[in-house]
Amino acid sequence: MAQTKPTPSAASVIQPANRWRSLLPVAAIVICTAVAHIVFYKVFGNPANFEGGDAAHGHPLNSMGIVFKGGFVIPIGMTLALTMFVFVIERAITLIKATGKGNIDVFVKGLRNQLRKGDVEGAIKACDNNKGSIATVVKAGLRKYQEMEHEGGDKEHRKEAIKTEIEEATALEMPMLERNMIVIASTASLGTLVGLIGTVLGMIRAFSALGAGGAPNAAELSVGISEALVNTALGITTSAVSIFFYNFFNTKIENMVHSMDEAGYSIIETFDMNVE
Repeated sequence: MAQTKPTPSAASVIQPANRWRSLLPVAAIVICTAVAHIVFYKVFGNPANFEGGDAAHGHPLNSMGIVFKGGFVIPIGMTLALTMFVFVIERAITLIKATGKGNIDVFVKGLRNQLRKGDVEGAIKACDNNKGSIATVVKAGLRKYQEMEHEGGDKEHRKEAIKTEIEEATALEMPMLERNMIVIASTASLGTLVGLIGTVLGMIRAFSALGAGGAPNAAELSVGISEALVNTALGITTSAVSIFFYNFFNTKIENMVHSMDEAGYSIIETFDMNVE
């Protein structure tokens, strides 16, 4: 009697870590740092933005000049803002691909209906068409289902093997879903801190102008206040946007994991009903 060829487990098909992929976040941050400094000194610090063409001492003529007067902390804040923007785009593209084709809820509902009918091959074809992370996990579980369906032995042991396969497949998908989320979370906290540092430095300059001997230097006072407010605005904005997208992406990931668990439960439930 011919034996069924075992299906490779999810753990056995782990691909080697891509060294270049791990360096991409570092490269992106370095590029964002360079771009932020170039824009700050070449665009915002353009002499045309200041009275007399003097970026160091001239009064700013427009908003770009005002931002430049925010001081050396501004390009650091701009780096964080650009980094956040880049990784938000990267995460959005990744999660869209991970979602697969069509609506997740409709896909999972269709799988459950096919499994209730015992159409395992049809469910596998649906996974191939979807091409998302949930489909990858479900397909691994369905392949194990087919293997256990023709294998003898204790039923509970076979159910546990299917469950383990689904858990392994889910564990393999999670790093891809959560990759670089820490960068977005870091820009949320660092944005506020960097903005606060710039604010404190600006207020120090403002109070120094007030405390100078003789009449207060209005120009120095305005520069200090401007530095404080620009840094505050940039830091708070970066932090707020980062928090919003971090929570948004985190919710999407949790929903996908929930759908994986739901589909996995349906596979095990079908196996329990249809296999002796």
